[in-house]
Amino acid sequence: MAPTDEARTTGQPGLRERKKRETRVALSQAAIRLCVLHGWADVTVDQIAAEANVSVRTFRNYFGGKAEAIAASHSERMLRVADDLLARPAGEPLWDSLLHAVLGQFVPPGNSGPQNERWREGVRLMLAEPALAGEIVKANAAAQQELAKAVARRTGTDAERDVYPKLVAAAVAAGSGVAVEHSLRADEAVPLGAVLTQVFGQLAAGLPVP
Repeated sequence: MAPTDEARTTGQPGLRERKKRETRVALSQAAIRLCVLHGWADVTVDQIAAEANVSVRTFRNYFGGKAEAIAASHSERMLRVADDLLARPAGEPLWDSLLHAVLGQFVPPGNSGPQNERWREGVRLMLAEPALAGEIVKANAAAQQELAKAVARRTGTDAERDVYPKLVAAAVAAGSGVAVEHSLRADEAVPLGAVLTQVFGQLAAGLPVP
């Protein structure tokens, strides 16, 4: 569920909207924690609701299942990238702003080091679940639309008529996904922030042939 147009225009979502987003994030993060630590098949909706300290009914009000709940974190993170992009200084180069926005959401302060191998393996196994893959595709498509709107506002283009903001949003989503995949599957643990910086540097340079 994306923020309302009014909220995105003013930058100040209402209290009800903020509470709903906070609940969605809490449920999504609980689902991720449990599935990574205990395995997809061994986690139930009841456990996720208990982990987030809400009722199963509340969970059902937000999500149809744990795959949708997990994918919501990706959607929320990309929506915040769009918000952060609009908050960057107006004179900053676009790709510098995008890198700052992506790093702020994918690599929060104090979490810049490589993850331990148990967590990495748990995330790899979770992302391999077929039920989750489809939900992530849907979440990514919706998030790209919001990011394209932010890029359009930042660049003075039109998110509906112009190709540029859609292309940039797609490149950001794809580049972020490649960075996460590379960081998770590298033979040795590699900090995600370093990979994101490399990916966005290459995008900003126009993907020159190595």
